[in-house]
Amino acid sequence: MLFSLIALFILLYSIILHELAHAKVAEMMGDPTARLAGRITLNPIPHLDLFGTVLPLLLFLSGAPIIFGWAKPVPINPYNFHDQRRGILFVSAAGIVANLFVAWVLATVFKLLPYSDSTGMLILNEALQFGVRINIVLAIFNLIPIPPLDGSKLFETLLPYPYSEYIYRMEPYGFFILLFILIFPATQMLLWFVIDFVYNLLMVRLF
Repeated sequence: MLFSLIALFILLYSIILHELAHAKVAEMMGDPTARLAGRITLNPIPHLDLFGTVLPLLLFLSGAPIIFGWAKPVPINPYNFHDQRRGILFVSAAGIVANLFVAWVLATVFKLLPYSDSTGMLILNEALQFGVRINIVLAIFNLIPIPPLDGSKLFETLLPYPYSEYIYRMEPYGFFILLFILIFPATQMLLWFVIDFVYNLLMVRLF
């Protein structure tokens, strides 16, 4: 029970921090829309999306192999950015970077904790490992260049026009493409390979 509560707290705020990072970077790039909408806050209520936040909780409770979710998308007006192209690039990357940073922090805490076989410490260690993995999952999943994921905007700004146009044209079919990626064994294996690689990289003890 205690593990579930800690893990759900980590999961909820991992999703919220992802959106908060988008909002804060958008403001830094010149767009106050998110702040005006009350989205630059750690209060979970303005960020909650009924389906996107409940879905990962159900996946977690059901023991699903892949857990993902999202908060309410942050309102952004790219026309307010000082530099529109750089603004879209940095805002798109912000959520991914935030999740990787949280994963690194949790991994560091896990490695610095003294060893103990007490029940409380074992639960905390398990919850920290879950937190590291779920943040990596959120980061890698959002890197997929399929709309509406962050990776689509990220690669759209980085790729030359003829190629970025293909990403834009995928938008009406994005949900179905993502569903195929998540249920197709080959792409599942690829995703888990990348997730496990990053997880092992962060969790390695240097001393």
